[in-house]
Amino acid sequence: MEEVGRSAEGDVTLTDGGFNLTLFRARPQLREPSMEIGLHHLGIAVDNIDETVARYRKFNPRGVVIPESGDLQHGEVRIHDPESHPVSLSQKNFCLREAPGRVPRVAHLALNALDTELMLAFYREVFGFRELFEAHRESMKRPGYRNKHVGDGFSNVAIQAFYNDEVGHEARFGIAHFGILVGDSKAKADEVGRNGASFKARPAHRTQSEIRMRDPEGNGCDLSQRGWEVDTDKWVRATAA
Repeated sequence: MEEVGRSAEGDVTLTDGGFNLTLFRARPQLREPSMEIGLHHLGIAVDNIDETVARYRKFNPRGVVIPESGDLQHGEVRIHDPESHPVSLSQKNFCLREAPGRVPRVAHLALNALDTELMLAFYREVFGFRELFEAHRESMKRPGYRNKHVGDGFSNVAIQAFYNDEVGHEARFGIAHFGILVGDSKAKADEVGRNGASFKARPAHRTQSEIRMRDPEGNGCDLSQRGWEVDTDKWVRATAA
């Protein structure tokens, strides 16, 4: 990733050419609903903020809408998902020029939810994400399976049941991990291991990533050369280097 800017408070923004990944320096002045260290909130680029907020108000008439600064580290408006996690909205693509074909790049985000059906409805009705089925078609045959997948054509968002006995599931409420598309997942795992991260293979039945990495502060990130299902009949994949 490339560094694209810093705030006066020491926040650092990186990009892979498509995503804005901001690392906030932990401090009381952030005044976030959750002040825990780790993966915090997501942002979605939208064509029209007023229209998106109108759909949000229709979905949740009592939903809280908060103005944001619109600088490199923030969107212009913040709303909240049905389980009160922040979602920043940007009509300026978070100050980035999009280059979605680049590899490596962020292509996946996983959320742990208490009510996966409600969260699915939120991303479909407010943002127009499409529900996806192919990647977890076999898992859906299991009694009690409640996970969902949605996509916007560029990225995959997994909505996982928080109370879940799936092999490899981590019970972290909210954003559980994100995922990076890489040319060779084993080679990249060896590289991150030499640079302060840990990693282990994902369960064999998982269809979209091979390795779970943990950065030096313990945040989870999947490494995948198989790629992710990002839309109906569309996957993003990487050719092994």
